[in-house]
Order: sequence, then structure tokens, then C-alpha cells
Amino acid sequence: MYILGMESSCDETSAAIVEMDGTTRRICSNIVASQIDTHRLYGGVVPEIASRAHIEAVSRITKEALDEAGITLADLGAIAVTTHPGLIGALLVGVNFAKSLAFANNIPLISVNHIHGHIAAAYLTDTTLEPPFLAVVVSGGHTCLYLVEDYTTFTLLGGTRDDAAGEAFDKVGRKIGLPYPGGAAMDKLAHEGDPKAYKLPSCAITPDEVAFSFSGLKTAAINLIHTAEQKGETLNRADLAASLTASIVEGIVKKTDLALKTTAKSAKTLVLAGGVAANSHLRTALAELAKKRKIPFVVPERGLCGDNGAMIAAAGYYDYLAGHRADTSLNASALDDEEV
Repeated sequence: MYILGMESSCDETSAAIVEMDGTTRRICSNIVASQIDTHRLYGGVVPEIASRAHIEAVSRITKEALDEAGITLADLGAIAVTTHPGLIGALLVGVNFAKSLAFANNIPLISVNHIHGHIAAAYLTDTTLEPPFLAVVVSGGHTCLYLVEDYTTFTLLGGTRDDAAGEAFDKVGRKIGLPYPGGAAMDKLAHEGDPKAYKLPSCAITPDEVAFSFSGLKTAAINLIHTAEQKGETLNRADLAASLTASIVEGIVKKTDLALKTTAKSAKTLVLAGGVAANSHLRTALAELAKKRKIPFVVPERGLCGDNGAMIAAAGYYDYLAGHRADTSLNASALDDEEV
């Protein structure tokens, strides 16, 4: 069946057509309208501007997705849309558009959790992947670990108590003059520096829990920058990028290893997902951990790590099979229902 997936949780408007059935997981189109150039002027996402940009793009990219896939609305088996978590104004654009399109054309509508969508991107990269597995989701807004028991059953094992890893990369990157978003530039710069040059606190807190805190780490890095400025010293940007990256990666690996130990009887595969899954240091470190644990490691191709409609369509397919349907009362929420 063909599924239209729609994503508008932050600053990317995306529509995709994915063909899914018992043996097929195929992306027919995946259109993404990015707002990076707009928000770069402000050093971060401005919610009101993001919402307006979604309104301008959503109809156009949906038509592009259908045209590129070579199908019409009549060919769709379902429409899947991100409803939570995210920026509420941005989410409402996608939800209201998808809801109107679905009910005007008598097409089943599926509500999708954005984080579950990131995890589902792995199904489109490894067509043999199936639950149960451990999923590490790392992005600008989330850093958490899930036991994926089946295609629609997710147990949250733990996550960040405050900021997310992606936010730490972006905000420290901005302080050292890297372009927004800072993640990709920070990744590249970290390869040029010494990861032991600056001593930074670990993001892995509470020894026996799967829990993170990136707020203190981010503050410590920014304080280093401010101290150097006040003393008139030149701070080595590559060394700071490498040190920050090492601290974040080591903390995530440590807690992932703990989660693998506690789920050893059920989680037979390790999956990395989310925007920060594109980070080369994190990909390498978790691949090494999986090798050490003698389990397969799956990470989406970089084009599927960021927000996109294809991952929402993939997640929506399994919700559809589980009998989940949304009605005209469907609404958006800024919160993740598993973390409330």
C-alpha cells in the first residue's frame, strides 16, 4: 500500500510517499522544504516564523511528493502525520492539512509520534530489521533510549533530564562562530582537534539509571569560551569541538551499554536514530559498542536522520496495521505522551 507521510514538527516541512507491505519498504518520494537559511539569521528556530513557512510550503510539497511517486490521492491507503511532540504551531499546520486531506478524500488518517518516526527510519535503511531492539534517539530536542518490543510497542528506558545532545552542539557551536545548525560543522571540526584538550563534565548521570544531563556540560563549555574572551586568550575551536563531542559520545555510549545489559534477553539489535545520528563520531562509537556486544547495528542513511516524511509514513504503516485510526478530533501536542 502507498502511504503519504507528513512531517512539520519543527523547521522542516516534508511530505513523502512510501510503499509498504509484508515484503516491501520502498521510498517513492521524500520532499523536504528546509527553513535553515531563514532561521540561520536568528541563530535558532523562531516558532512563529516556522509555522508560517510550513503554511506556505505544505500544499506544494504534498503535490510534489505525489507527482514524483507517480500516484494520485486515490491510490493512497493512508495518510500519516506527526502529531507530537514538537513546536505546537508548526505541528498544527501539518495536522490540520493532513486531517482535511484525509477526510475530504475518505482516506484513513494515522497519528504518529515524532520520536517513533525517527526510529522507523531504520526500517527504510535495513529492510530486514524487525523488533525487538534497543533504539537510541539523539536529536536537537531529544536524547532517549527505548526498548522497541514490537512495531508499535515502545518502552522508554530513560532520557535527558534537561537539554538534548543536539541542542548542546548547536548552542556551543554558535558561541564559537559555527553556522547554524552547528551539528554538522561541529562534527567536522571535532576531527581536527584533541578530544582531551579541555576537561568537561560527563552527560551520563546517576550510575544505575539510563539518564542524561546536557545542561551542565553545555554551560561548562560556554564558560570556557567566556573565560578565554575575558582574559583576551585565543581558545582552540577544534580542541573544544573535539572535547565536547567526546564527552557527549562517551556519555551516550555509557548509558547505551547499561541499557543493553538490562535488555540483553530481548534486545538483539542496536538502532541509532534522530538528527544527531548523522554525527560520524557517535555512529562509529555505537558501531564499536554493538560489535563488542556481538549484536547487529543499524543506523539510517544520513538523508533519513533528519526530520522527513518518509519516516512518518513508515511508522504510520505499522500503526495502520495495528488498527490505529484518527478521527476529526485529532489534535497536536507539544509534549511526548511517554514523557508526560
